Amino acid sequence: MSENTQFSFAPATGIGSLPGGDAREAAKTATGSFEDFPHLPELPARGPGADMIGRTAGMLVELYAHVEPSGWRLGDRPGRDTKRARSWLGEDLDALEEYTQGYEGPLKVQAVGPWTLAANLELKNGEAALSDPGACRDLAASLTEGLRLHLAEVQRRVPGARLVLQLDEPSLTAVLRGQVRTASGYRTHRAVDRQIVESVLRDVVGVHDGGPVVVHSCAPDVPFALLRRAGVAAISFDFSLLTERDDEAIGEAVEGGTRLFAGVVPGTDGRLSDPAGSVMGVRTLWRRLGLRPGLLPEAVTVTPACGLAGASPEYARAAYAHCVRAARSLADNPE
Repeated sequence: MSENTQFSFAPATGIGSLPGGDAREAAKTATGSFEDFPHLPELPARGPGADMIGRTAGMLVELYAHVEPSGWRLGDRPGRDTKRARSWLGEDLDALEEYTQGYEGPLKVQAVGPWTLAANLELKNGEAALSDPGACRDLAASLTEGLRLHLAEVQRRVPGARLVLQLDEPSLTAVLRGQVRTASGYRTHRAVDRQIVESVLRDVVGVHDGGPVVVHSCAPDVPFALLRRAGVAAISFDFSLLTERDDEAIGEAVEGGTRLFAGVVPGTDGRLSDPAGSVMGVRTLWRRLGLRPGLLPEAVTVTPACGLAGASPEYARAAYAHCVRAARSLADNPE
């Protein structure tokens, strides 16, 4: 078993985004709700640069992006959009540092992964970086260096933390299947070879040397086997999108020591079921796979299905509390 898989995860955590624009309130929610596995909040409601693409674009080294009507576009030098993204990230880190004084344990930070970034960042001609293999390589290298600096900065601010890096890859399946649309919208970019996708992911995952990397996607058909080969320690997904076609890949992942971040709590406002009901599907899956019930708490972290940017602040806090209670239910009654 690799060093990554022996990392001690906690039973519940958040995905990343929260509603509103108050960094201190968000940090208070993330650290207060998940006392043994907080995360760095993201607040996209603040506008361009706080959204997930803009936030990660602000971390890039020697590559810069600015906002066009069509989205984020790579340019030659940093402009006000880059400065705004970096300023907001700094504000979020200040707030996190304030609420994690003396904290020791796992702490999760999130960034967009290389393939979702390539599918959503435009080149100067308006096409996605995905259209140019050289641009994809440059982007992945820049992201890797940016993540190295970001992780070092978080570690400096929260010295007792054992950092967990989450790469958000909602576009990964579309990249593999050739479903990312061109600028005109009439065609799609050709599918990227799976071995290239895996190789680039492995290089980016390697930036967190000795620490665990989670890949999150709330899209259907998460490529579990490819992600495991790329060296991720855990896979985060919307549990409601699983089908029995995923059973074999999930069974192999669990038996291979890959942790599952099961997104069982809805990401938008609605009535929450009782905590035990929220994880009923996880228990059912376990029985179907013939896995040992006692393995459940060791193999599963309970999360919302996706980020909570579209939820109300009240629901976001309730959803986080619900994740903690659902995880406790899973540990207390694995069968």
